[in-house]
Amino acid sequence: MKAVALTRYLPIDDPASLVDVDLPKPVPGVHDLLVRVEAVSVNPVDTKLRAPKPQVEAQPKVLGYDAAGVVEAAGAEVHGFQPGDRVYYAGDVTRPGSNAEFQLVDARLAAAMPRTLDFAQAAALPLVAVTAWELLFQRMPFDSEHGGEGKSLLVIGGAGGVGSIATQLARRAGFTVIATASRPETMDWCRAMGAQHVVNHRDPLAPQLAALGFPQVDAALNLADTDHYWDALGELLAPQGHVGLVVEPKGALRIGDPYKAKCIGIHWEFMFARARFRTPDMAEQGRILARVAALVDAGELKSIRHEALQPINAANLREAHRRLESGGGIGKLVLAGW
Repeated sequence: MKAVALTRYLPIDDPASLVDVDLPKPVPGVHDLLVRVEAVSVNPVDTKLRAPKPQVEAQPKVLGYDAAGVVEAAGAEVHGFQPGDRVYYAGDVTRPGSNAEFQLVDARLAAAMPRTLDFAQAAALPLVAVTAWELLFQRMPFDSEHGGEGKSLLVIGGAGGVGSIATQLARRAGFTVIATASRPETMDWCRAMGAQHVVNHRDPLAPQLAALGFPQVDAALNLADTDHYWDALGELLAPQGHVGLVVEPKGALRIGDPYKAKCIGIHWEFMFARARFRTPDMAEQGRILARVAALVDAGELKSIRHEALQPINAANLREAHRRLESGGGIGKLVLAGW
């Protein structure tokens, strides 16, 4: 089968950083779906895993942690799926990824993709939707239906993939959403995703929020730079507020006052935790994706695909990684077709 892989960890401008390869078609285990991949999208995890380092892989390593495709076969203990089903999923960072014509994914991590989306639109959603849902409604103590009513939420990095879907989910739950962005096009995108207010994250946040009538916020998602905004969020968050984090800090963080004094809840999210540690509730990710699909089909959520490249090959994936590493991305970048 066709695939895009690496054996060395190189800068993305090096043509050998991601290469076209031919690999054997995998055989499903008892819990697996064998999926014919139709579309994939790129995420920061792809660029982080590919980033330059001295080690060398003995066998080609396939990245990619968002896909939409068609079930080719199912393992003996799989229930609820059959060949021909159109599915979407983010998968498992410990297994070969989706940048291949065929991929194995644990059926508990997958769901039927939204009927109203094509493969490219659907592939933009799984990783970021699971991340945003788990962070807002499972790590943080907010109900997905009405948990934000009467509350304010600051989304740092509102135009990115997680920020785009988190804004939609938070608005649906009743939050007043203030997103951060810095360019006219990213500010417009945040508003299109449902943010009632947009502030510039290149300028101090507190004066901008105060001018909007928010001297404090009830909750914040720091989706961009944990270290940079740590002190500012400690001051901005209301007593008994909550902060959600997804980016590993570069240094030590002081979790005492004002966080301690205000009893601010600190919540980490890593959407691969359930699959990586084989937690008993792995199937919760499939349930989240099924719920997201239903909301998309009901018109309550929309795809966050912003750009698409064709076909799926090494040259286009290198370009996708390059764009993501530039920091200027909006929504999600998708690749479709072989």
